[in-house]
Amino acid sequence: MTKPWRAAPKAALSSPLTLIVAAVTSLLACFLGTAAVLQASAAGGATVAYQTGITCPDSYGPVFGKGNIPVKDIPALTQAVQRHAPAHGFGAPVVGQYTHVLFGTKFDGGPSYKVRLASRDQAGLDNLALQQGTRAPGLWLGNVLADGEHIPVGAKPSFQGVALPPVTGVYRDLVDPPPRWWCSQESGAVVDRLANDPIDSIVFATDRKSFDDAIQAIGLPTMQYFNISFYEPAPATLSGAEDLLRRSRDLIADVRADLTAQGLGSLVAADVPTFERSVQIARQARDNVFVSILPLALISVLVGCAGLGTVALQWYQRRHAQLRLLSARGSGPGALGGLAVAELGLPILLGGAAGAVAARVLLRVYGPPGMPDPAAVLRAGGVAAAVLVVSLALLALVVAVRAHREFELGRSRRKGNRVRLLAYFPWELATAGMAWLGWTRLVRYGTASRLGNPLPQVDQLALTYPVFVVLTVGLLTARLAWLALHASHRARFWSRPALQLAIRRLAGARAPVIGVLVIGTLATGTLATGIGIARGQEEALDTKSAIFVGSNARLDTDSPIGMGDVAMPASLAGTSTVVGELTGPGGVVLVVDPATFARAAAVDQVPAGDIDELLRKISRPDPRGTPVIRVGHTPKQTAQLPAGLPDAVVAGDLPVFPMTGTSPGYVISRTVLSHAQLDGVPKWSVLTKSPMADATSALRAAGVFIPNRVSRETALDGLPFFVVSWTFSFVALLGAVLGVVAILALLVAVEVRRRQNALAGALVLRMGMRPRTLLASHLMELGALSGLAIAVGVACGVSVAGLSVPRFDPATFLAPRSELPDPLPFVLTVLAIGVLVVALAGWIAVRSVRTARTAELIRA
Repeated sequence: MTKPWRAAPKAALSSPLTLIVAAVTSLLACFLGTAAVLQASAAGGATVAYQTGITCPDSYGPVFGKGNIPVKDIPALTQAVQRHAPAHGFGAPVVGQYTHVLFGTKFDGGPSYKVRLASRDQAGLDNLALQQGTRAPGLWLGNVLADGEHIPVGAKPSFQGVALPPVTGVYRDLVDPPPRWWCSQESGAVVDRLANDPIDSIVFATDRKSFDDAIQAIGLPTMQYFNISFYEPAPATLSGAEDLLRRSRDLIADVRADLTAQGLGSLVAADVPTFERSVQIARQARDNVFVSILPLALISVLVGCAGLGTVALQWYQRRHAQLRLLSARGSGPGALGGLAVAELGLPILLGGAAGAVAARVLLRVYGPPGMPDPAAVLRAGGVAAAVLVVSLALLALVVAVRAHREFELGRSRRKGNRVRLLAYFPWELATAGMAWLGWTRLVRYGTASRLGNPLPQVDQLALTYPVFVVLTVGLLTARLAWLALHASHRARFWSRPALQLAIRRLAGARAPVIGVLVIGTLATGTLATGIGIARGQEEALDTKSAIFVGSNARLDTDSPIGMGDVAMPASLAGTSTVVGELTGPGGVVLVVDPATFARAAAVDQVPAGDIDELLRKISRPDPRGTPVIRVGHTPKQTAQLPAGLPDAVVAGDLPVFPMTGTSPGYVISRTVLSHAQLDGVPKWSVLTKSPMADATSALRAAGVFIPNRVSRETALDGLPFFVVSWTFSFVALLGAVLGVVAILALLVAVEVRRRQNALAGALVLRMGMRPRTLLASHLMELGALSGLAIAVGVACGVSVAGLSVPRFDPATFLAPRSELPDPLPFVLTVLAIGVLVVALAGWIAVRSVRTARTAELIRA
């Protein structure tokens, strides 16, 4: 009696549809289980990448430093770090030394100039722009001092009255903002010409010996700034960041122990505070995403397993006669369950493996832009293996239990009162209760982010609110559709036979129809919700940063460029504008240039036509007062403007404006102000759409001072927005998977009823119905089912996303509030896919009529 088990894999080919359904169901279950683990780990990796992008490149590892360190103790510290660094996987340390201010003597005997002598090992020279000279031992002088004092290469400068090694090179001064390599060295290596009594130049020694000789010749007892750091490669994963942090702590401990043994334990402060905090934030982001998507992942995997249980029941019904015969010949329930595994096990295993591989390969498509940890990849593989084991065990268990009940207990388990009770139980009330509970948490979501926490606190109930609302609407729609189909026998549309036949086919297959309707509604609604909230947070970050900054970058400047005494550099003329700012009783007052403001400022959130027209209005003088655009009007806002300006005459209102957001204030055109009134504006800024580095260089080259600057990339911490977006991208993934399931379920339902459709179609064609009318009837049936699922899902999903996006906003204190992105592209895409699926299913149904054989019709 072993032949059926041996021949099981070949026998499975007799029903390719069952094999496909089993493989796809296993693929989706393993895909979702694997994707949940990878999604969370990739979120941690993406956070590490974000944090390393805003951290100085030599701050990833340990940093040893101390101000005013005795020069005589520097060799002990440097040698201790060099001794222990290789044992912990670190390369050569980079030592930075910066003296106190030194006074240089001019060659012509004029007033002395101020410099700071510095050394940053050979790596420092690699990151300086040499304009003249060579890397020969000696000193490199900044170009401003060298050109201003006419100090040539080869000259021997005198600092503190001591002759030093010759100048072997002239480099371009490091100014604020310095190149990224130097960002941790700003206090010592950057010339701040806006400081009170600024230093004229930073003089770099080309080698350690030249620096030590100069320090010894001058006789300096202490070094003002001293640090040792490592330029390690940026970690790509959270586990790599944690390993780097662990090695950093171990190195610090060893160096401390070494110095303590020498009696220098308190010599230097050493810590990794910046990157340690970055690792903590990355862990929190990973845990937040994992905790948020865990309930949905468990539910989706359980649904996949339930789908495999349904496949087992279908297989049992199809093999019922064979199973009865095997049971009569002595095979037990366990052996019959093993037969199901032998027949369907291979496609389930192949489908599950394909799902796990697809989850890893497609991670960059659906997940955060970060690398998952290798351990997480192994855990994801373990989850996929566990899902496969549970699936195979469930397959065998379902078949064994059914066989035991029917063949050994002598009774068949039929749909009785218990099943009817489950069908009549108001599940939508339970899901509605969960949705209401999630709503009560959602209204308070993210408040912790305003209390100094970089990430909003996770509330699982708040995050599940959108899904439970969609589930409630889907169940309610299914119940109403069930009642409508139950009463459809009263419908009389025989004057339109195509419609009448479509209604009767729907009523004759209520269970599959309701199943497809529920899955389709959930898929569309969940996809709309996930995409809406995820993109809403990304657009909110982009919009808030743009309104806060005013453009791509804002650079505060001095009055010459605001007054027009200094022309805007040619490279910025087409993308920049000058804005003045002052404060009055009516709020913040902006003075704008109407000719350049609209093309340089972030006016995307303000209707462009309104901006252009309002700028024209306020550019024309008004005898009644100063024409203004009123922003964020409140009843308490007064028309009084700052001293020297007539009262405001409102030309129009806007709810939001660049730089001021929704705060009450006014916008004035500089064309209506006199030169004296412009001279009274205390603050001027350049708004530009050019990159901040290019704008800074161009303005500095024009002699414009820039005390402060901010760009859209650094204005706001994007992590709170990204974490919400990464969480709901998994919701969107779940919706996409459910959409695939809904499409497959619809096509499978049509194929399962192939004989029934063929017989009914052949009869109506013999009775005189045209093939075109038959096709229209099937399209009505399938179109009504798909159209209802799409309409309800889109309406529910878009509405829920519209309510949720502002409440998931982690920065509600910044205007404007988050809004739902335009849903039209999504709606059009879903409609197009729905039309294609309906057309394909209708073609399959009609094709079964055309290709049916006479013998098949007789058997049917």
